[in-house]
Amino acid sequence: MTTHALVIGLGNEYRSDDAVGRAVARKLKASAGDEFCVKEESGEGGALMEAWKDADYVVLVDAVESGGLPGTIRRMDARTTVIPIELFHRSTHAFGVSEAIELARALERFPAHLIVYGIEGRSFALGVGLSPEVEAAADEVVGRVKDELCANSVFANAGED
Repeated sequence: MTTHALVIGLGNEYRSDDAVGRAVARKLKASAGDEFCVKEESGEGGALMEAWKDADYVVLVDAVESGGLPGTIRRMDARTTVIPIELFHRSTHAFGVSEAIELARALERFPAHLIVYGIEGRSFALGVGLSPEVEAAADEVVGRVKDELCANSVFANAGED
Protein backbone atom coordinates (compact mmCIF):
# COMPACT_ATOMS: atom_id res chain seq x y z
CA MET A 1 0.00 0.00 0.00
CA THR A 2 1.37 3.44 -0.89
CA THR A 3 0.70 6.64 0.95
CA HIS A 4 0.59 10.26 -0.14
CA ALA A 5 3.56 11.98 1.51
CA LEU A 6 4.33 15.65 1.85
CA VAL A 7 7.40 17.49 3.11
CA ILE A 8 6.85 21.09 4.19
CA GLY A 9 9.81 23.41 4.74
CA LEU A 10 9.01 26.42 6.91
CA GLY A 11 10.62 29.75 7.58
CA ASN A 12 11.42 33.29 6.58
CA GLU A 13 14.22 33.33 4.03
CA TYR A 14 15.17 36.89 5.04
CA ARG A 15 15.84 36.02 8.70
CA SER A 16 19.10 34.06 8.44
CA ASP A 17 18.76 30.60 10.07
CA ASP A 18 14.98 30.92 10.23
CA ALA A 19 15.08 29.87 6.56
CA VAL A 20 16.45 26.40 7.32
CA GLY A 21 13.12 24.64 6.66
CA ARG A 22 12.89 26.26 3.24
CA ALA A 23 16.53 25.34 2.57
CA VAL A 24 15.78 21.69 3.37
CA ALA A 25 12.76 21.79 1.04
CA ARG A 26 14.84 23.22 -1.80
CA LYS A 27 17.69 20.72 -1.27
CA LEU A 28 15.19 17.87 -1.20
CA LYS A 29 13.58 19.06 -4.45
CA ALA A 30 16.99 19.38 -6.10
CA SER A 31 18.18 15.94 -5.03
CA ALA A 32 14.96 13.93 -5.20
CA GLY A 33 13.21 15.66 -8.09
CA ASP A 34 9.59 14.56 -8.27
CA GLU A 35 10.14 11.59 -5.97
CA PHE A 36 8.60 13.49 -3.05
CA CYS A 37 5.98 16.22 -2.87
CA VAL A 38 7.66 19.24 -1.29
CA LYS A 39 6.17 22.61 -0.35
CA GLU A 40 7.47 25.77 1.27
CA GLU A 41 5.36 27.69 3.76
CA SER A 42 5.81 30.63 6.10
CA GLY A 43 4.68 28.64 9.13
CA GLU A 44 1.25 30.25 9.54
CA GLY A 45 -0.96 27.67 11.22
CA GLY A 46 -4.04 27.87 9.01
CA ALA A 47 -1.94 27.54 5.85
CA LEU A 48 -0.19 24.50 7.31
CA MET A 49 -3.44 22.73 8.04
CA GLU A 50 -4.63 23.46 4.50
CA ALA A 51 -1.33 22.30 2.98
CA TRP A 52 -1.39 18.89 4.66
CA LYS A 53 -5.13 18.19 4.36
CA ASP A 54 -4.74 15.52 1.63
CA ALA A 55 -1.50 13.96 2.86
CA ASP A 56 -1.20 10.82 4.96
CA TYR A 57 2.47 11.19 5.88
CA VAL A 58 3.69 14.73 6.62
CA VAL A 59 7.18 15.90 7.52
CA LEU A 60 7.55 19.50 8.73
CA VAL A 61 11.00 21.11 8.96
CA ASP A 62 11.52 24.40 10.79
CA ALA A 63 14.08 26.36 12.78
CA VAL A 64 13.93 26.25 16.56
CA GLU A 65 15.45 28.44 19.23
CA SER A 66 15.89 26.84 22.63
CA GLY A 67 19.37 27.97 23.59
CA GLY A 68 20.90 24.69 22.44
CA LEU A 69 23.89 24.28 20.17
CA PRO A 70 23.29 25.68 16.67
CA GLY A 71 22.70 22.86 14.22
CA THR A 72 21.18 20.50 16.82
CA ILE A 73 18.46 18.41 15.17
CA ARG A 74 15.30 17.36 16.99
CA ARG A 75 12.88 14.83 15.53
CA MET A 76 9.43 14.67 17.08
CA ASP A 77 6.48 12.45 16.23
CA ALA A 78 3.47 14.73 16.68
CA ARG A 79 1.11 11.74 16.91
CA THR A 80 2.69 10.72 20.20
CA THR A 81 4.30 13.95 21.46
CA VAL A 82 3.00 17.43 22.13
CA ILE A 83 5.22 19.82 20.16
CA PRO A 84 6.58 22.42 22.62
CA ILE A 85 5.41 25.95 21.80
CA GLU A 86 8.61 27.42 23.18
CA LEU A 87 10.67 25.71 20.45
CA PHE A 88 8.72 27.29 17.59
CA HIS A 89 8.19 30.80 18.95
CA ARG A 90 9.98 32.49 16.04
CA SER A 91 6.83 32.56 13.91
CA THR A 92 5.70 36.00 12.79
CA HIS A 93 2.14 34.76 13.29
CA ALA A 94 0.33 34.25 16.56
CA PHE A 95 -0.90 30.89 15.26
CA GLY A 96 2.15 28.85 14.36
CA VAL A 97 3.42 25.28 14.09
CA SER A 98 2.63 24.02 17.59
CA GLU A 99 -0.79 25.65 17.64
CA ALA A 100 -1.67 24.29 14.18
CA ILE A 101 -0.74 20.79 15.26
CA GLU A 102 -2.83 20.97 18.43
CA LEU A 103 -5.81 22.50 16.63
CA ALA A 104 -5.63 19.81 13.93
CA ARG A 105 -5.53 17.18 16.68
CA ALA A 106 -8.62 18.69 18.36
CA LEU A 107 -10.51 19.00 15.05
CA GLU A 108 -9.51 15.50 13.94
CA ARG A 109 -7.79 16.97 10.85
CA PHE A 110 -4.53 15.28 11.65
CA PRO A 111 -2.58 13.27 9.08
CA ALA A 112 -1.94 9.60 9.88
CA HIS A 113 1.75 10.47 10.41
CA LEU A 114 3.17 13.88 11.30
CA ILE A 115 6.91 14.15 11.91
CA VAL A 116 8.48 17.47 12.92
CA TYR A 117 12.17 18.20 12.50
CA GLY A 118 13.44 21.24 14.39
CA ILE A 119 16.92 22.57 13.65
CA GLU A 120 18.47 24.82 16.27
CA GLY A 121 19.40 28.16 14.72
CA ARG A 122 22.28 30.49 15.57
CA SER A 123 21.04 33.79 14.13
CA PHE A 124 17.55 35.03 13.38
CA ALA A 125 18.66 38.54 12.44
CA LEU A 126 17.80 40.16 9.13
CA GLY A 127 19.90 38.58 6.43
CA VAL A 128 20.08 35.85 3.83
CA GLY A 129 21.99 32.61 4.25
CA LEU A 130 22.42 29.97 6.92
CA SER A 131 25.20 29.75 9.47
CA PRO A 132 27.65 26.89 8.72
CA GLU A 133 26.41 24.56 11.45
CA VAL A 134 22.77 25.08 10.44
CA GLU A 135 23.67 24.49 6.77
CA ALA A 136 25.31 21.18 7.76
CA ALA A 137 22.24 20.21 9.80
CA ALA A 138 20.01 21.01 6.81
CA ASP A 139 22.03 18.56 4.69
CA GLU A 140 21.70 15.93 7.43
CA VAL A 141 17.93 16.40 7.64
CA VAL A 142 17.58 16.05 3.85
CA GLY A 143 19.20 12.61 4.12
CA ARG A 144 17.12 11.63 7.13
CA VAL A 145 13.86 12.65 5.47
CA LYS A 146 14.69 10.70 2.30
CA ASP A 147 15.64 7.64 4.35
CA GLU A 148 12.51 7.90 6.49
CA LEU A 149 10.12 8.22 3.56
CA CYS A 150 11.78 5.38 1.65
CA ALA A 151 11.95 3.11 4.73
CA ASN A 152 8.24 3.63 5.34
CA SER A 153 7.37 3.14 1.65
CA VAL A 154 5.69 6.50 1.35
CA PHE A 155 5.80 8.27 -1.96
CA ALA A 156 4.63 11.68 -3.00
CA ASN A 157 2.67 10.73 -6.06
CA ALA A 158 0.71 7.84 -4.56
CA GLY A 159 -2.93 8.21 -5.42
CA GLU A 160 -2.33 11.20 -7.68
CA ASP A 161 -3.03 11.14 -11.37
